[in-house]
Amino acid sequence: MEKLEEKAAQYHLFGNTSIFQTAVKPKFTFIDLFAGIGGFRLAMQNLGGKCLFSSEWDEKAKQTYEANFGEVPFGDITLEETKSYIPKEFDVLCAGFPCQAFSLAGKRLGFEETRGTLFFDVLRILKEKKPKAFLLENVKGLVTHDKGNTLKVIMKALQEELGYSVFYEILDAQRFGLPQRRERIIIVGFRPDLEVHDFKFPKGTDKKVPVGSILEDNPIGYKISKHLQDTYLFKKDDGRPQIIDKTSDIQVNTLVASYHKIQRLTGTFVRGGETGLRLYSELECKRLMGFPDDFKVPVSRTQMYRQFGNSVAVPVIKAVADEMKRYL
Repeated sequence: MEKLEEKAAQYHLFGNTSIFQTAVKPKFTFIDLFAGIGGFRLAMQNLGGKCLFSSEWDEKAKQTYEANFGEVPFGDITLEETKSYIPKEFDVLCAGFPCQAFSLAGKRLGFEETRGTLFFDVLRILKEKKPKAFLLENVKGLVTHDKGNTLKVIMKALQEELGYSVFYEILDAQRFGLPQRRERIIIVGFRPDLEVHDFKFPKGTDKKVPVGSILEDNPIGYKISKHLQDTYLFKKDDGRPQIIDKTSDIQVNTLVASYHKIQRLTGTFVRGGETGLRLYSELECKRLMGFPDDFKVPVSRTQMYRQFGNSVAVPVIKAVADEMKRYL
C-alpha cells in the first residue's frame, strides 16, 4: 500500500498539501535531480519556476521533500524506469550531483569517461532532452579533484560533446545573506541556439549577516553534556571548537552533514542551555542554509543535521538562477 501511495504522490494524485506552492502561471519549467530536501526547488519556485519532475534516492530526504512540496521524488535516477518519467520538454535541469572519481583511462576526458558515475546520468538526460539551460552545484573540491582532471572531464563533455556554453564560479554563501562561510562551485550552461557567450555570476554583497542575529533563546533539547565538553571538546586549550552566542558578529564554519557527531575541529556550538553549551537548533539550521522558518522537518535530529548539511544554500542558487533568467 505504501508503494501505491508513493506512486500517487509522484503523480500528484493526492490534493497538494504543499506549503510551498508552485507558480500558477510559471515563467519557466525545471527538473530537480539529486533533489535532497528541495533547496533548488525553493529557489527556482521563488523566481516563478514550475517543477515538472524530481528525483532523490534517500528515503528520509524524500520524507522531508514530500512534507514541504506535496509530492514524493522519484527514486534512483540511474534506472531507465525512473528516467522514463522525465518530461520531454523543460527549460532548466537542476542538480546538486554527487562527485565521484571518474575513470581517466585513455585520457579522452569526455562523455564516456563519466560512465559508471551519477554525472553520466545527468549528461545522458541533457543529451536526450536538450533543455535550454542547466544549473549544477558541487563542493569546492571539485575544482582540484584528481589534479583538476575531473572538472576537465565535466567541462569537455558539456561543451564539446553536448555543445552547451558553460561557465563556472566558486561562490560563498556568506556573500548572499547567510551567516556561514560555505564555498561551492556553481556550473551553468546554455543550449547553443541561445548564443550565450558571456555569463556574469552574481557577486553578492560585502555586507555580511552576523550569526548572532539568527540564534534562538535557549531552545530545549540540544544540550551537549558536561562530560563530553570536559573530556573531548575542551580537552586542549587551542581555541577549538568555535563557540558562538547572540553577540557573535562572525560568519561561522560550514555546516556539515556530520554535524551531529560533535566534532571539535570543525564544529560550531552555541553558548547557553542547561549545560552551558548546545548544538544548533532546527530553526537555526534552516536560517543558516536560507530555508524559510516554516519549512517542515519530519525526521529525526540526526537526519535533520544530515539533510541541511547536504543541502544547497538557497539564496546562492536563487541569485544565480535570477541571472540565468535573462537568457531564457
